[in-house]
Amino acid sequence: MLKEKEYEIVKKACIEDSEEAVVFGEGNLDAKIVLVGEAPGSKEVELKRPFVGQAGKNLDEFLEVVELSREDIYITNVVKIRPHKINEKTGRKVNRPPNKKEIEKYSKYLLEELNIIKPKLIVTLGNVPLKTLTAKKDIKVSEAHGSVIDTEEKMIFPLYHPAAVIYNRKLKSVYVEDLVKLRDYIDGNIR
Repeated sequence: MLKEKEYEIVKKACIEDSEEAVVFGEGNLDAKIVLVGEAPGSKEVELKRPFVGQAGKNLDEFLEVVELSREDIYITNVVKIRPHKINEKTGRKVNRPPNKKEIEKYSKYLLEELNIIKPKLIVTLGNVPLKTLTAKKDIKVSEAHGSVIDTEEKMIFPLYHPAAVIYNRKLKSVYVEDLVKLRDYIDGNIR
C-alpha cells in the first residue's frame, strides 16, 4: 500500500508540474523489469497510456519474443509529455525529439518511479533513456545495444527503440537478435 501511495504522490506532482497532457508510466509496481522509452507520441497522449498505437504493436512483438506480458512489467518514458512542433505545411503537431530542458525536467520523475519500483533490470529503448540512466552523454545505443550495463545502482539492457525498426528495416534482424539475448539474460538472471 505504501508503494502505491508513493507512486500516486510522484504521479500527481508530475501532472501538476506540467502544462501539457502527461502520459505517466503504467504497469506492475512490483515488476522486476522496467521498459523506458523516450517520450509519448500522439496516440499515447490521446489514450493516456505509454506504448500504444504502432509503438504498442511493436511492444507486443517485443513481449512475445522475451516471453513476458504487459502485466509482468512496468512501462514508462523519460519525458512524460509529447515533444512536438507544428508542421508548416499542415499546421498540425508532429513529434520531435525531446530537448535537454524537457529531459532534465522529467528525468527526476523517472528516477522516482524507478526508486519506488526497484526493478532488477531496466530495458532502455533508444538513446534518450540510455543516456539519461547511465549519465553518459557520449554513449550510443548503436554501440551498446544487446548487452548488460551494470551502473552499480542498476542493471541496464539497451535496445534500439521499436520505432527505429519501422524507419530502418535493416535493424529488424539486429533487434530480434537483441531480444533473444534479452530473453536469455532474463531466463538466467531474473525468472
